[in-house]
Amino acid sequence: PGQVESDASLRLGAPTLRTNLALVRAVREANPDACLVYKPHPDVAAGLRARGKDEQQVRDWCDEVVTDVAMGALLEQVDEVHVLTSLAGFEALLRGRLVACYGLPFYAGWGLTQDVEPLPRRRRRLSVNELVAGTLIAYPTYVSRRTGRYISPEQALDELLAWREAAGRPNRAWQQLRRTVLRLTVARP
Repeated sequence: PGQVESDASLRLGAPTLRTNLALVRAVREANPDACLVYKPHPDVAAGLRARGKDEQQVRDWCDEVVTDVAMGALLEQVDEVHVLTSLAGFEALLRGRLVACYGLPFYAGWGLTQDVEPLPRRRRRLSVNELVAGTLIAYPTYVSRRTGRYISPEQALDELLAWREAAGRPNRAWQQLRRTVLRLTVARP
């Protein structure tokens, strides 16, 4: 999966490869016979964030570029996922996929991923359940949208589900207007 190349996670968490093109080239060179599918970051695909300087060349190194498939659905169709620091790698781990990390995301270095970059400060192995417990239950602090008070992870999930149900499906015209406004005010050439 592609990332927004100006994102701090690449600047700080990708010591060697820092562009989508560099990632795709490295994956192709390591897997010359694989079917390589590239999904640009949704904000880049929508024109809300700037594309990487050489990102248009990614098409030369992969078999297919997909923009109209949700990441969750795509992860169900692939054998492995190669990332710089993308959260899609964490999502892939949750789905039991092999994940190769070319950067240093929070989920790398625990024995769950194939790590191109060494992480010597991590000296123990975690199970996926331990990683999930640490990152989604023990570490974060959740605050209620309704009350502004601290709540448990379970209460946060309940609020998110209720929020989603109450919202229903957004009006398509409003979604298009929102994208257009964001594209004009946020995206940089």
